[in-house]
Amino acid sequence: MSDTTETTESATPEPAPIDADLVRALEAIILVASDPVPLELLAQILQQPAEVVESLCASLASAYEEAGHGFQLVQIAGGYRYQSHPDVAAYVERFILDGQRARLSGAALETLAIVAYKQPLSRAQIASIRGVDPDGVLRTLQGRGYIDQVGRDPGPGQAVLWGTTPAFLEKLGINSVNDLPPIVEFLPGADIVEALEVGLRISKSDDVAPMIEEATPVAEPVEAAHDEPGA
Repeated sequence: MSDTTETTESATPEPAPIDADLVRALEAIILVASDPVPLELLAQILQQPAEVVESLCASLASAYEEAGHGFQLVQIAGGYRYQSHPDVAAYVERFILDGQRARLSGAALETLAIVAYKQPLSRAQIASIRGVDPDGVLRTLQGRGYIDQVGRDPGPGQAVLWGTTPAFLEKLGINSVNDLPPIVEFLPGADIVEALEVGLRISKSDDVAPMIEEATPVAEPVEAAHDEPGA
């Protein structure tokens, strides 16, 4: 029985050692890339099967995490890249100057959210949701690289359709729009909506009441006519 067990254990192949030069090349490519590097491109450059490169990336990511480095190897926007570890985010924020953190306006964030969750959609559809002309905001978001023209509506007029870009996914740190949190999480509950509606009705009635009182003419008392003595 023991001999059989020893034979089985000895027959189990050991994992092939990782080529150090392959690891160095992989790290160098991802480090100098400005955008996440797709797995297929890494496999092509390293002249290795995609499965080998994917396994190597997973091993490196685990090794970095176990060693407690301040950076991570992550898969984002359809590719691999290095990014700072979330645990040191406070220090990274101190390093970045306020002028380098260009913030989007509320209108831009609202439009970006609409495009992200409803894409692809046209300018007219965005305008119908927001209630205002979105042309200026769309130009801003396109200039930032967060949205772009992704096609045309097959209907009359063939309106331009807008959608998010890989830069948007990279900025949020997600791999696809399917990783966005469900929009229902941001909607208020039915009880809150009802309370808001009640509050609006009360406020409206309170505002209208003084207007009615001011607009209603007050009848002046009419003095009774008295006959003059001797009239």
